Amino acid sequence: MRAPAFITFVVLCCCLLQAACGGASQAHTPTATAGTAKKIERKETVLPAPDADEDNDGIPDRAELRSYNDRENFRRWFTGIAEMQFYEQSAAWNEEQRDCAGLVRFAWREALRPHDRLWLRRMGAHYDAFAPDVAAYTLHESPLGEKLFRTVPGSFHTDDLDKERFSEFADAHALKEFNAVFVSRDRAQAQAGDLLFFFQPFAQRYPYHVMIFLGAAREQGEGANDWVVYHTGASPTDKGVVKKVRLAVLDRHPDRRWRPLLTNQNFLGFYRLKILS
Repeated sequence: MRAPAFITFVVLCCCLLQAACGGASQAHTPTATAGTAKKIERKETVLPAPDADEDNDGIPDRAELRSYNDRENFRRWFTGIAEMQFYEQSAAWNEEQRDCAGLVRFAWREALRPHDRLWLRRMGAHYDAFAPDVAAYTLHESPLGEKLFRTVPGSFHTDDLDKERFSEFADAHALKEFNAVFVSRDRAQAQAGDLLFFFQPFAQRYPYHVMIFLGAAREQGEGANDWVVYHTGASPTDKGVVKKVRLAVLDRHPDRRWRPLLTNQNFLGFYRLKILS
């Protein structure tokens, strides 16, 4: 074999051997060394400091529902539980707290509980899973515990619970002043779970009254999206009842002071819970 031919043969064999052993080629370029694990970046959830209250609304930031899903799921539980009281008042609702503000407190508290089989059994018949549970916390894990309701003005401080600035009880006035923020007197701005407040100065002891805006009702909604539910009693001693009615019907209430209209000075407007705002 001549020298040039022999050299060409050797070079050709080397190229074939390199390709057989997985050598780099234009058709196959490795992107990572075999056996090297890919680096995965994980975003850790950063919780607010225990005493944080960035918006100075009096509610600790840790108690506020910051994700869209948590806010929507809370609204569905809150409104669903409140609406169910119209059809049958749950035995879990303390009879001594059955008034307009008591309905808000009860639905709020129960919306934050784990909705397992024990909860369904305790609440009574006809309850089902309205939505996934709130993920941020459950009632017993809440930064406020059972004392969900602020009762005095001011921003949040770590000693607020010790100084009894939060309570398991709040009347309609406290709900409005310290636990909700004004949205509008225009119903077009309202969202499910917002509160409607009325001020009736003729009722000197309990001049504030609160209703819960459902929007589209879960049961027998008739295709409307202006439903509200409320307890007629201003206090537990009134022995009122739970009503579910459309705003369009309240617009024609025989007593003009109870009409949710812009022209009615007794109608204070729609308010949103601070944990949702």
